[in-house]
Amino acid sequence: MIYLQLFYSFLKIGLFSFGGGYAAMPLIQEQVVNSHGWLSMPEFTDLITISQMTPGPIAINSATFVGIKIAGVPGALVATFGCVLPSCVIVMLIAKLYLKYRNMDALQGVLNSLRPAVVAMIASAGVSILITAFWGSAEMISFMGTKWVLVIIFVLGVVLLRKFKMNPILVMVLAGVAKAGLAAVGVGV
Repeated sequence: MIYLQLFYSFLKIGLFSFGGGYAAMPLIQEQVVNSHGWLSMPEFTDLITISQMTPGPIAINSATFVGIKIAGVPGALVATFGCVLPSCVIVMLIAKLYLKYRNMDALQGVLNSLRPAVVAMIASAGVSILITAFWGSAEMISFMGTKWVLVIIFVLGVVLLRKFKMNPILVMVLAGVAKAGLAAVGVGV
């Protein structure tokens, strides 16, 4: 039964996650955290971090991670297959249709109308992760409850990425080292 739940949940994620990995995060969160309770919100945040540090798309890495956690290697295979199946079918159909109708104005209009929705989904995922990192949950947002050390690490990371064009992997490593170093000396992170 758990295999069917894993397959169906990640099939839905694979079917409705337009716009790539970041756009899929709210869908993954809904299925994995809210609907089934397979992960807590802090575990979900860790999952996103791990998915960013490992090769491959976020949704597939998430399916593999959740599948292993819930039902071992068979669960990982079932969840990953459920996540990949819709994409394979849809891409084959779209490629065939796009080659046939690529010059139609209506098709271009549909593609252009999807862009704002994808941006909104990415922004929603980013805000959700920031809330979890800085406060733990949306119910705990307060000035006094803010983890200011993490806010400073975040701001420094953004500056290193945007202003100094640093490699994102190096910025993630530096942020992890900074957090571990501050925790080692007893600074509350």
